[in-house]
Amino acid sequence: MPVKPVLCVIPARGGSKGLPGKNIKELMGHPLIAHSIMCAKMAPSLERIIVSTDDVEIASIARKYGADVPFMRPAELATDTSAMIRVLQHALTEMEKIGHIRYESLLLLDPTSPGRYPDDIEKAVRMAESDPDADGVIGVSEPEFNPLWHCVVEKDGLMSPLIPGASKFTRRQDVPRVFRINASLYLWKRDFILSEKAAKWIEEGKHLMLEIPEQRAIHIDHLEDFEKAKLFLKEKLVELPWIKK
Repeated sequence: MPVKPVLCVIPARGGSKGLPGKNIKELMGHPLIAHSIMCAKMAPSLERIIVSTDDVEIASIARKYGADVPFMRPAELATDTSAMIRVLQHALTEMEKIGHIRYESLLLLDPTSPGRYPDDIEKAVRMAESDPDADGVIGVSEPEFNPLWHCVVEKDGLMSPLIPGASKFTRRQDVPRVFRINASLYLWKRDFILSEKAAKWIEEGKHLMLEIPEQRAIHIDHLEDFEKAKLFLKEKLVELPWIKK
């Protein structure tokens, strides 16, 4: 099953509540959304880069940085409760109508995850091409703690293991590596993203994992996330290849 051409969709609605205006908040001299656009423009495997938004200011900034905004997102897909899968399905079907082209896969780049690299995108595309049975490739990273050992829940007022049976591992070296989905990138093949399975993609899809270092797995939802990202970039703990040194 072919993977190219790849449509890159950067979704950015205007009504963020956790950090108002976060998609256009300045980071390293550029609006936050611009980092995802600049990253995507450095990835040769992408056929077209679009921003799906309901916000005129976001649309203007996106065009300034070289992304296409061929339509404005419908209001019913721009609420707090709008499912991202529906946003992506809308973007894909609209772009195929507008461009008279069939895209074989869709890449989701969340604008609030500026730490992924163009090479991460290229690796994801190669991984998808190498496995015809895979529905997609998801960005993951290894957290600093292992949930098998360190995550608990309350049960009947007492502490209880989140994962029953994890106590069978008595040495750190024997505990299986655990990864978290870090929102850095999601690459899905066309037939899967347009299917009903897409709504429950974690349970019903066949996905490959692209590991990205936890240090680069930045995801900005709140002010403290934004300030942490600024600190990492200022101290060069994370460097962005599209920013001139």
